[in-house]
Amino acid sequence: MNFNIILSNKNWDLFWRQFAEKGAWKNVLQGLGTTAEIAILGLIIGIVIGTLIAVVKVVPKYKTLPKILEAIANVYVGLFRGTPMVVQLLIGYFILFPALGLTGPRLNIITAVLIFGMNSGAYVSEIMRSGIQSVDIGQLEAARALGLPYGTSMMKVVIPQAIKNILPTLGNEFISLIKETSVVSFIAIVDLTKAFRQIGDANYAYIVPYLMLALVYLVIVYLITLAVKLLEGWLKRSDRRN
Repeated sequence: MNFNIILSNKNWDLFWRQFAEKGAWKNVLQGLGTTAEIAILGLIIGIVIGTLIAVVKVVPKYKTLPKILEAIANVYVGLFRGTPMVVQLLIGYFILFPALGLTGPRLNIITAVLIFGMNSGAYVSEIMRSGIQSVDIGQLEAARALGLPYGTSMMKVVIPQAIKNILPTLGNEFISLIKETSVVSFIAIVDLTKAFRQIGDANYAYIVPYLMLALVYLVIVYLITLAVKLLEGWLKRSDRRN
């Protein structure tokens, strides 16, 4: 590979002219904000859905309703884990949501947030289930012995401990969502990847924009990893003080 092409002043000049002088940095910042919005809201929705599915899977199956709910949860998880994210986005944006009568200028963003959230929920459900099962069963039994209902015992005693146990894995899920947002351009969203691609489109010079895009993603992943480690350390110190 000829690295002189990559390091040539012409490529960097073209990038800098488009990025700084012609204001492409504004699109990059907007794309970064869109990427963060979709990933953060998607993770929040995913945690809520994943927690509900995990509770359904671990609840005792003495009655018919829990068995039905578990079957529905299994179909849900299989559906979202068995199809590509981009296919889910296309179906949601062009078929499902229009069929439901949903319209508006931000429909693509809303679609992306909901699809990312539902997709993440399928993966978080397994993460959360393992986290719940890692909590000593005595914690649940003690809460039940104090007269707390099963649902309250799970939400106030077991799940908070489970989240602390799976925090690093949730951080990895957030990183995956950040990287997967690169496909949202299929439904006309200008995310971080699309913003840098537009810089390359302006002069048909893609080497520097894509290298800078990779660098930005590396920085984002590093910052998320650092934040998760700091939060994990803070939680451990808090536990020791208690």
